[in-house]
Amino acid sequence: MELIGVPAYQLVRSLGPPLVLLAVVAFLIRRRRPARPGLLWAAVLAHLSAAALPYGWLLLQATAGVTGTTLVGLIMTLLQPAVEFGAWLLVLGAVFLRPRRTGSPDSERAAAPGEMIIEESASQAEGRH
Repeated sequence: MELIGVPAYQLVRSLGPPLVLLAVVAFLIRRRRPARPGLLWAAVLAHLSAAALPYGWLLLQATAGVTGTTLVGLIMTLLQPAVEFGAWLLVLGAVFLRPRRTGSPDSERAAAPGEMIIEESASQAEGRH
């Protein structure tokens, strides 16, 4: 971290919470199986990349020698909140967008928790009458 002039504790303070969030969301996605897990993965990774963006920029500056440009600094100042805003939009999309139905029109009724739906074919139904 001495290469980019940032103490290691600062890196841990900035990247620690997004990494913990990544671990919690990974656990919840595996446990709860949401309707749109891809959007949640994208949101968490965008959040992590927004937190790492300043350090990536400092590393690029230190290795390429691109320093002292105020326009690039302004773009980086606006880019991090834009990436974070995009992460929040992905979370809202994962929560509010309804999943596509892939079943047949007859199987639209979903089972309540603890209830089992048993479907009968037409020939079985005629045999009872």
